[in-house]
Amino acid sequence: MDVTAKFLGGAGVVTGSKYLIDLGDFEFLVDCGLFQGGRKLRELNWDKFPMPLKDLEAVVLTHAHLDHIGYLPRLVQQGFKGPIYCTEATAELAKILLLDSGKLQEEEAEYARKKGYSRHENPQPLYTKADAEAVFPQFVPQPFEKPFSIHPAVTVTFFHAGHILGASIVKFLIQGEHQTKRLVFSGDLGRYKDPLLFPPTRIPKADILWIESTYGDRKSSVLKPEEEMARAIRDTFDRGGLVIIPAFAVGRTQLLLYHLYQLMEKGKIPKVPIFTDSPMAIDATKLYLDFRNDHRLGAMLQEDEHAFKHPHLHYFQKKEESMSLNTYEGNAIIISASGMATGGRILHHLYHHLTNEKNGVIIVGYQAQETRGRRLLDGDSSIRIYGEEVPVRAKVYPIEGLSAHADQEELMDWAEGFTEKPKYTFVVHGEEKSGEALAYKLKQELGWNTLLPTYLESFVLFEGI
Repeated sequence: MDVTAKFLGGAGVVTGSKYLIDLGDFEFLVDCGLFQGGRKLRELNWDKFPMPLKDLEAVVLTHAHLDHIGYLPRLVQQGFKGPIYCTEATAELAKILLLDSGKLQEEEAEYARKKGYSRHENPQPLYTKADAEAVFPQFVPQPFEKPFSIHPAVTVTFFHAGHILGASIVKFLIQGEHQTKRLVFSGDLGRYKDPLLFPPTRIPKADILWIESTYGDRKSSVLKPEEEMARAIRDTFDRGGLVIIPAFAVGRTQLLLYHLYQLMEKGKIPKVPIFTDSPMAIDATKLYLDFRNDHRLGAMLQEDEHAFKHPHLHYFQKKEESMSLNTYEGNAIIISASGMATGGRILHHLYHHLTNEKNGVIIVGYQAQETRGRRLLDGDSSIRIYGEEVPVRAKVYPIEGLSAHADQEELMDWAEGFTEKPKYTFVVHGEEKSGEALAYKLKQELGWNTLLPTYLESFVLFEGI
């Protein structure tokens, strides 16, 4: 049996993760992500899938972020009918995120049509809510740490990766005629001291390893990022302003709610209204109650009052509630998606509040190149929202250390858990600079054979196993 891999995304960029594994008589995809960021990347989502879908027999997901699952509706649109394997929490989160993605794309296409700022005469969504729903029957949820078969020659096991609820490291055992080989995909690795999630599981052996490199070139110098966040909040409140936090609905929002509750209870920030303005974040937060064994907060969530339920916390589901915040003045905190300000309700809040110098915008996570979040971090004097240049007069506070991604030291710590060198290590899901930095460090310190694949590049992993 020969085994090959092709990189259909997540190579040289932190988005669009898709890795095709071909055993000759069986082809499967690891992750099926949407390309996000600049126009050139987003346009790849409209391309025809680069292989005949009649040959693709299964998809295995590491976790539920859109850059790992967001292309699934397009895949099904184009004829994929096979099983989609993932952890139980990932299946439920994926439903929430895909529905929201379809809804947002419908709304943005309609808004562009009304305002006439699209270069297309009749802008269409990439996919709709109905397209997202068509994916759901194909999910095949699996528990953590229990091997299951996707083919007579392929056994899969999910291990905790941290990062977000349900996120997994995936190990594949490929049984050839003469020997068995191990493929390991890190997925996106979380932090070792995350207060919500279990740390990434150490995997002792891999013949071929895929390791993410989102933060492969940087170390988190902030030991207590929640203290920095408290200072930014107090600073904004001293000006009489409003705090806006763009945050991913899954993972980041729940971590923020945890820290804000702790800061209020300790008296480090005033007890002010916290508006969680994201239907998706609200639905995702409920899943922390449903999957209490998949995170650290199980016992806490049994109390009458906790980080996800207290008098100062307000969940806004309805559009009218969200719109009421457009004219809000005074001390309050608005948490809304998306985390990179690429779409969603956060755009309305930025559109209405960025021009007020009293306000503060706290940036708490990774911001991909060419996103509005990155432009805010880079200090741009204005950002384009709804076809208009909106002046940035609010103060922008970058807070490191709240990312759901492992930094360079944590990535190296996880890599050192392997008891043998992999034959090849593909450094993926990172921009060029971060990928190169991690590849160099793995090679220099551990003596690993590291490779930096490019988009649509193919490799022979094994011959005649």
